Amino acid sequence: MAVRGRHRFFFWLAAVCVALWLVVWRQTDSFRLARALGDIHSQRTALEGRLSEYERRIRSASSREQLMQRVAQRLGLRRARDSEIIRITVPADSSGAGEPR
Repeated sequence: MAVRGRHRFFFWLAAVCVALWLVVWRQTDSFRLARALGDIHSQRTALEGRLSEYERRIRSASSREQLMQRVAQRLGLRRARDSEIIRITVPADSSGAGEPR
């Protein structure tokens, strides 16, 4: 059976339709992926903002003033006065500093 002109026409028409369908599918898929990537980027930005807020709160909570307030409230402790601080010095080594034994 010989392939006639109209068979060739329908074959090429089907091939062109499949090629165009593939192009449309690829474009649609890329738009979907771009939208998903944009959503993920905005989520990442939001999470980075939350992270920096938590880091700021940690730095604030671990400052000396905040810690002293919490110690005073929870444990009833107070800051030591200068007259209550005792400094202990270690006597120097009499055998000679820095020499191997």
